[in-house]
Amino acid sequence: MPQASVEATLRLLLDATALLLQNGQTTQRSLEAARRLGAALHYHTDVFPRWGQITVRLSNRGMPCEAIAAAAPTDVNMAKVAATMELIYGLAGRSLDVGAVQAILEGIRQSEPVSTLRFRIMTGAGAAALGVIFGVSDLFSLTLITLSAIAGAASRQWLLRFSANPFLPPFAAALAAGIIGAVVVDFDLNSAPQLIAVCPCLVLVPGPHLLNGALDLARTEISLGVARLAYAGTIILMICAGLLLGLAVGGVPLPASGVIVAVPFSYDALAAGVAVVAYGTFYSIPWRMLPIPVLIGVLAHAARWVIVTAVGLRIELGAFIACFIVSVTLTPIAGRLHLPFAGIAFASVVSLGPGVFLFRAGGGLVTLIALGAKAPTGLLQDVIVDGATAFVIVLAMAFGLIIPKLCIDHFHHAHPA
Repeated sequence: MPQASVEATLRLLLDATALLLQNGQTTQRSLEAARRLGAALHYHTDVFPRWGQITVRLSNRGMPCEAIAAAAPTDVNMAKVAATMELIYGLAGRSLDVGAVQAILEGIRQSEPVSTLRFRIMTGAGAAALGVIFGVSDLFSLTLITLSAIAGAASRQWLLRFSANPFLPPFAAALAAGIIGAVVVDFDLNSAPQLIAVCPCLVLVPGPHLLNGALDLARTEISLGVARLAYAGTIILMICAGLLLGLAVGGVPLPASGVIVAVPFSYDALAAGVAVVAYGTFYSIPWRMLPIPVLIGVLAHAARWVIVTAVGLRIELGAFIACFIVSVTLTPIAGRLHLPFAGIAFASVVSLGPGVFLFRAGGGLVTLIALGAKAPTGLLQDVIVDGATAFVIVLAMAFGLIIPKLCIDHFHHAHPA
């Protein structure tokens, strides 16, 4: 490929890097792709990402030149990431001008996400699958969970037409779930109203942003890692607020204690597979690539079921081992398929998340504040136990996913194939 002008190269590198970071690619892989694209255009490239902007610097002969573009990693679209990575990694040795590459990138940027119908159906299916994993067994309850999640998906899509605020859609979806859960309690329609309210909220948790933030911290990208975690944490806070507000509309508390019912192995594995397909839809994984995370997700959840249910060990250990399995198997696959690790890994382990414990801790804390001195003596203990359990599970999942990936990436860079 002939050397392009500095201005055209800067524009192309900014657009390509922004497209990757904005749609969920890890920071390291985004920077590697930018440097590879710069090398294909015969420039030495340095990229400096921050939350809200990217700086690209070219330093090939003469004075360094740089440019800045606005970009924030707020979305997850694996189809766009895969297409962009395949384009960049396919440029070596090809005589393709910058204008043609720019046009292809623009086409990738403008590509549509999954259809509205598929998104809503799989949102309902994913919430119902998580309901099965947490012990919901009757068809009526699963139907209520499905309809509640579909209503939340519809509200999210509707709000996106009028507002670019990323926190409003999850708040509205959680609010709808809370109101429906409160109606179920008020009319005594079901024996598991809390799960009917909580399960539609579990599909809103921004797992890839949490994982990318943790990866950035592990690689000493401190400012970007903290910003990613703050963004994800704010979304989780909005989900909790929406859920608790919706329940409060009907005067229904979310208990800070409860029992997670063990389910048969076959139901657990099947539901885990459905949850992976649902999250693959949320993140726009191409259909042809879905079988891989589904199989790995089912394998990981089966391992967790054996450790927790059959052997009787702690749920945190089960989450760690399951995530370790996912990371070991998916890290090389994600690299080969040019998929963002955080998105495909979280899709495979979403059913292991501690969302139920987190929401129960939030509900118990609100009840504790409302009752004050009249609160039951065991309520504070229940809040602490649920909160601590959620925190430890998050740590176990983060270490299980990150440690193998860092080791494999280090080995790959030290001994490239």
